[in-house]
Amino acid sequence: MQDNVDWRLDQWRVERPDIDPAPMGVVGRIQRASRLLERELGRNFALYGLQLWEFDVLATLRRAGPPYRLTTGALVEASMVTSGAITNRIDRLVARELVTRETDPSNRRSVLVTLTRRGRDLIDEVVVEHVDVETKLLTSLSPTEQERLSGLLRKLLIGLGDGSPG
Repeated sequence: MQDNVDWRLDQWRVERPDIDPAPMGVVGRIQRASRLLERELGRNFALYGLQLWEFDVLATLRRAGPPYRLTTGALVEASMVTSGAITNRIDRLVARELVTRETDPSNRRSVLVTLTRRGRDLIDEVVVEHVDVETKLLTSLSPTEQERLSGLLRKLLIGLGDGSPG
């Protein structure tokens, strides 16, 4: 059985037999899987009135543990977006009363973002369904295959310079 990427690789093999398109197969499948997964995850988040980035910020704050608070710098590092982007995102979450923002009393140059009770209740509800959706999305792989794929992707990400924040 062939997938969409196989079809493209076959075209390259005909048009450019002088190159080996195998790396395109790996990268193309990762990119394509990412888009398909994000589309399905986005559908689930939409049921809760959330976008993927909103889930990401709320989940990051929730994972931080009590008092569910991080500096904007820590949020930038965890989400891999610019400080300008995180400021815009926080503004939108503050407007929805899902987080609060305050100047850090111990460092006036730093801003603290805290998950509100409403934000915590929402993320606690959404994350349960989120894990169920991800489980369903991975049903074509056995648990052993999922573990193997996870290990290979971890190795790739580390090789690309990705590491644990903090």
